[in-house]
Amino acid sequence: MTSLAVTGLARPRGWLRAHPLAADSLLAAATFATVLIGSVVNRRSGTLPPPGLGFVLLSALACACLVARRVVPRTVLCATSALTLVEVVAGRDDLPRTQIAMAVVVALYTVASRTERPAAWRIAALTVALLAGIVMLSGVPPWYSQENLGLLAWTGLAAAAGDAVRSRRAYIAAIEERAVRAERTREEEARRRVAEERLRIARELHDVVAHHIALVNVQAGVASHIMDSRPDQAKEALAHVREASRSALAELRATVGLLRQYGDPEAPTEPAPGLASLGHLVDGFARAGLRVDVGTASELPGGPGPGTDAAGAAAVVGKLPAAVDLAAYRVLQEALTNVQKHAGPAAHAAVTLVRGPDALLVTVLDDGGDPPPEPGRPDGAPGGHGLIGMNERACALGGTCEAGPRDGTPGFRVRVVLPLGGGTAGEPRLG
Repeated sequence: MTSLAVTGLARPRGWLRAHPLAADSLLAAATFATVLIGSVVNRRSGTLPPPGLGFVLLSALACACLVARRVVPRTVLCATSALTLVEVVAGRDDLPRTQIAMAVVVALYTVASRTERPAAWRIAALTVALLAGIVMLSGVPPWYSQENLGLLAWTGLAAAAGDAVRSRRAYIAAIEERAVRAERTREEEARRRVAEERLRIARELHDVVAHHIALVNVQAGVASHIMDSRPDQAKEALAHVREASRSALAELRATVGLLRQYGDPEAPTEPAPGLASLGHLVDGFARAGLRVDVGTASELPGGPGPGTDAAGAAAVVGKLPAAVDLAAYRVLQEALTNVQKHAGPAAHAAVTLVRGPDALLVTVLDDGGDPPPEPGRPDGAPGGHGLIGMNERACALGGTCEAGPRDGTPGFRVRVVLPLGGGTAGEPRLG
């Protein structure tokens, strides 16, 4: 029964909201009927003479003004107040006809509900004081009669009700605005996270593909060059191509596995690469002909020189946070791939790892080697996204990345600082 009643009332309410002029016309008619009924009730009680034609006309005119209450609420309030005062002052037998003030009550409610609180209360106070004061002065004594006090109460109640409705509307509008803003913020946050995830996956794919394809390219070129003269070495180069391609497929499978939905089979379970795999990385470049020396600050205080093995350097650096470990590995992978690709297999690269209390410093130097004829040297002609990716990885951890030609020496230098705590860090301090 309740749902039927609500449904039955919802339709006329929706129609009235869609047709405000019709709603105001019905309100004006209802107010006029209330005024006439009040006059008849008072006439039967014997306290007032029967309503005359002038009272009916003034009441009809005052109530008709309510049709325009939404368009010009203050004008309607002034008109209804003026007509009420005319009836009160010029009424027959000098008896006030305060029933006509119902039009003022409706108009005052409309003004209070559609005006800011300070202005609404000033208008309400002026209307109540003017209307009640003239009625008390022009009416039959005593001034505190029930009719006079009733007029004062009704006008004050109209102003209070209008202010309450205005406050409720403002509260609901604020809640709706906050809900819309929160929804918009959630959508923007979701888009930002999707963009960050896409960038991270693109960076991982670039690092994996660029490294392994560069090695495959070098080994395939070697095999093609010595296929006829030294078939044994050509077979060895092809074996390296096969191993590099297998490693590329494995890493690609692990990276693409990040895109799987939760619960899909064959999700990657192997840990992300880090400096513990540095030996395997250096061996891959060594098989391609690139000589790489790896050292740490404690062994090479003056800069890169005669190096140690990669496993020993990784052991000296020790355990790192997962994000820093992966970023350091990818930086070294991309930097050595650039050396292999742009400086040629005859180049010599030196890797230095310096771990301080607050940051890890990774430096990769090369001697320039014998660059291949194709363009793309990172310090010259157009290149790929390798340097951009290294810089993004460092900035994501609050670190810095510097890449450019060496000062006064042939070759290229990559220098990356990775904070260990995830915040901004300066130069590592050796204790």
